[in-house]
Formats: sequence, C-alpha cells, structure tokens
Amino acid sequence: MAEQVATNITLHEGTVTPDELLKNMGQKGATLWFTGLSASGKSTIAVAVEQVLLSRGHHAYRLDGDNVRMGLNKNLGFSPEDRTENIRRIGEVSKLFAESGMISIASFISPYAKDRDQVRALHKDADVPFFECYIDVSLEVAEDRDPKGLYKKARAGEIKGFTGIDDPYEEPTNAELHIKTHVDDLATCVQQVIDFIDDQNLFA
Repeated sequence: MAEQVATNITLHEGTVTPDELLKNMGQKGATLWFTGLSASGKSTIAVAVEQVLLSRGHHAYRLDGDNVRMGLNKNLGFSPEDRTENIRRIGEVSKLFAESGMISIASFISPYAKDRDQVRALHKDADVPFFECYIDVSLEVAEDRDPKGLYKKARAGEIKGFTGIDDPYEEPTNAELHIKTHVDDLATCVQQVIDFIDDQNLFA
C-alpha cells in the first residue's frame, strides 16, 4: 500500500449524503469491478452495460485499463509493484466516482487478489458499495480471441510478465458475480450483470 507522503493536509468530509444523492439523482453510487484475463470480454461487457444503464436514465461511467494507462497512470509499467499502484490509483478514482452517485464500472485485469482486496477494503471503509465481477474465460479461448495479438507476442517471448502466460492471474474466490464468457454469449452476459445491478437496490 502506498504511504502518505504529503503533510499538513486535512480531509474535508463531504456534506452530501447517499440519501440526498438518491433523491437528487435517483440512484446510489457503487463500483462494479470487472476482473479477468486479457481478452476475457471485460471491456466489451463494460461498454454494453454502461450503454444499457445510460439508456435507462441512470448515471454510469466506465473506467478502462488501457485508457487509464494512457493518462492518469502513464508513468506506470507492468512490474508487480507498478501493477499494484495502478490498481490502487484506479480504486481511489472508482470510489470517488461512486461517492458522487455514479455507477462506476472499472474494467481491469487486476491479476493479484491482494490488490483487489485492497480496493474492496477502501470502498468498505468509505461505506461505498463494491461488487467484484469475475469475467471468466478459459486461457485457451482467450488466446484464440487475442484481439490485440498480445498472447502471440507473449508466447514468442516478445512480452515478459504477461498475465496468464508467465505471470499469474489469481482467480477471485469471493466475487459477487461470476460471468463465463466462454459459455454464454454477449447478450446473456450483459443481462446477467444488469439483473445483478437491479437486485442491489441502487435505484429510486
């Protein structure tokens, strides 16, 4: 966990309560954390879920691994330490979005259980709903999809420390939602997520 470096700072507690946000926005904020191998379908499902929520008049925003690494986290690589810091930062951002009343949809490989647990704890401490969604796919299917050609490069030794090949992916053991994209089609997977969200009493 990153240590506090800045001094002489004071946390200003917000005055807007979740009940006030519910009355104003018609919903409570929460984070949906999509985790899974590269090419598992995380981003594809996240895009579709975001579109469904917006079409229903809900407030949602998607945070994607590649997009965040092009901006906020462009100074981070893929060492274990940098991956941990990557997830820590986006966990903080996701929490802030959720605290504002948004449905924050975070789509990140986030291969290490301890990092995901840290994000879960961060939300719990802030009393912000957090739902881990395991976007599951077999490695064989992920490699067959390989839309970015990353598995091929990893197998050829052109990429080192690639999750699922020469760096581990630690499967969730307590995820609130388990989606199997090598079993169900996209429409079914998206509906499973939407049905789950509807069951969480987030909307007025």
